[in-house]
Amino acid sequence: MLVVEDEAELGYAVAAALRGTGMAVDLVGDIPPADEAISTHPYSCVVFDRMLPAGDSIGYVESRRHSGWSTPVLFLTARDTVADRVAGFAHGGDDYLVKPFAAAELVARVRSLCRRTARDGGQPPPIARVGDLEIDVRRRQIRRSGVLLTMTAKEFAVLEALAAADATVVSRSQLIEHCWDSGTEPMSNVVDVVIAQLRRKLGFPALIHTVRGAGYVLEVRQPEGV
Repeated sequence: MLVVEDEAELGYAVAAALRGTGMAVDLVGDIPPADEAISTHPYSCVVFDRMLPAGDSIGYVESRRHSGWSTPVLFLTARDTVADRVAGFAHGGDDYLVKPFAAAELVARVRSLCRRTARDGGQPPPIARVGDLEIDVRRRQIRRSGVLLTMTAKEFAVLEALAAADATVVSRSQLIEHCWDSGTEPMSNVVDVVIAQLRRKLGFPALIHTVRGAGYVLEVRQPEGV
């Protein structure tokens, strides 16, 4: 997720609201750093303030659309006329939220745009199952053997990423890119900490396995000797 907002306090508030649901969020304050970030990372959604130091962001989004860029865009703005909203959609926006807004509504709209990205990309269904583990993406719920487990937003994000890999190995750097902000150091132990917490909560038999030198995989394995 990328948030482009030049008002520092609002930008931090928006980023915090999204991070609170387990999303990885990068925050920049103007169009040039946004362009650099978009050119580097495959974001699921970008939240643009309209009036930025470098100008109205709808012009930038429109030019990106002409080059084939299809990432969903949500515009934030104090402009609330019908003409302003129509202009936002006409220039490539996918949604439009007028300031002031409720954080819960922002999160709901961003999630909706992210689900659109997942559908277009052929991602796994809303409910993933690995053995007796059930991951309900829409409800943000985890069950094992029918028992509801309590997960933090970050634990859910990591488990969801492992499940989406469909029993293939996910590297530490891939997990950091998917579940943490771009400022997270690749060699940080944040992944190991969350993996350890997940293993404890998921219990036995183990479902998250370490592949030495490669990363982690979520799958059911037969006990040795069977």
